Amino acid sequence: MHEMSIATAVVDQVDAAARRHGARAVARVRLQIGELAGVVPAALGFCFELACAGTLVAGAVLETEAVPGRARCGPCATEWAVGMPPDLGCPHCAGGRVELLAGRELQILGVEWAAHPPGAGTGAGQEG
Repeated sequence: MHEMSIATAVVDQVDAAARRHGARAVARVRLQIGELAGVVPAALGFCFELACAGTLVAGAVLETEAVPGRARCGPCATEWAVGMPPDLGCPHCAGGRVELLAGRELQILGVEWAAHPPGAGTGAGQEG
């Protein structure tokens, strides 16, 4: 399950950023996940909780934003949602020169710092 390595990488990056900014805890992490990225959001959420243990990210909420796969045909410039599994044949001209425009994203969109570790009070700040 590669979701664990992705979750670990995200937690490591967020934890390091929190420490650089002097944050005491992280309240929320927002990720953008493309439909074609090969990531199962539910599995990533499970792995995220495990990867957070012992870090400033422990107890943080993981929010994911799905990005649908989109493509454009080179010969006729038609754009379409490719779906899953992806349909990479142009629906207009059946052209085979296709450019993927969206759907492979996997990035951290934002992080919300918590003023206090989970259970220690309220208040928050943001980055991203």
